[in-house]
Amino acid sequence: MSSSTERTEPLVIAVPSKGRLQENAAAFFARAGLTLTQSRGARDYRGSLAGIDGVDILFLSASEIARELSVGGAHLGITGEDLIRESIPEAEKRLALLTPLGFGQANVVVAVPQAWIDVRNMADLEDVASSFRTRHGRKLRVATKYVTLTRQFFAQHGISDYRIVESLGATEGAPAAGTAELIVDITTTGATLAANALKILDDGVILRSEANLVASLAAPWTGHARNAVSSILSRIAAEEEARTHREVNARFAVIPEGLITQAAERYEAVLVRREAGLLSFQCAQSKVYRLAEWLMTEGSDRVSVSEITYIFAPANPLIKKLFSAIGA
Repeated sequence: MSSSTERTEPLVIAVPSKGRLQENAAAFFARAGLTLTQSRGARDYRGSLAGIDGVDILFLSASEIARELSVGGAHLGITGEDLIRESIPEAEKRLALLTPLGFGQANVVVAVPQAWIDVRNMADLEDVASSFRTRHGRKLRVATKYVTLTRQFFAQHGISDYRIVESLGATEGAPAAGTAELIVDITTTGATLAANALKILDDGVILRSEANLVASLAAPWTGHARNAVSSILSRIAAEEEARTHREVNARFAVIPEGLITQAAERYEAVLVRREAGLLSFQCAQSKVYRLAEWLMTEGSDRVSVSEITYIFAPANPLIKKLFSAIGA
């Protein structure tokens, strides 16, 4: 491939085309200072990324995103881990899950009728499956859209005496309709399952899924694609780091000797500014309150905490993870 072709071949990012997932994906990029644009409005299934040249955005369904990533039709994509694990054989050889995004959470679960009071876990279900065929002359039926995940999970628990009924509609209604004895389905709160008189087995969570930023290992990672993705991931990582950290400012009449070293050792606080009587640290949000209280005990007469917009660092874990995966 010529260098001129490499320069003009775009980095392709596939994002959800509608609904809450699209809104969350747009907000995810916006937090990093990146705006998804659709030049011809909401019906346009192609777009661009404002602020980064040579990037094409594809607006697709979640299942289409998984497919495009698997065949190299997109370099990056936002889709649920459940679709990745279900639809792509040996997904780890084709894709790299760079980071979970904190939205689109849902669990793939095994659910049985609440009336099965003696069935609480997968071991109990194994006993039921073994005796069901003897009593009814047929195998236990499992309704699901997640055929691959179901087979893998049941095999891990030594359950083989069942058959899958592929669900085309509302899976949770299958036991009441008499088309299956139990289900494997995705749920967020479990309310729909409960409304259909179903319960999740104690150890029946197959996968805790959420939307992920996913990279394709089959895509053409040209020089331009690597440069563009480095710029994007740099901004994303800087925003993520800032979102999980805070700046803590402490004023002292006299700064105690050794305080900066102790702050680093106790709270992993990084000193970013020192002026006359004023220290500014950055630390993980989870440690802010303890650090602030400790600084007061050490003599500070005022501690303030502020949010940070971005934290850029030479070492970028997202870029490192991607380039390691694609061999760049």
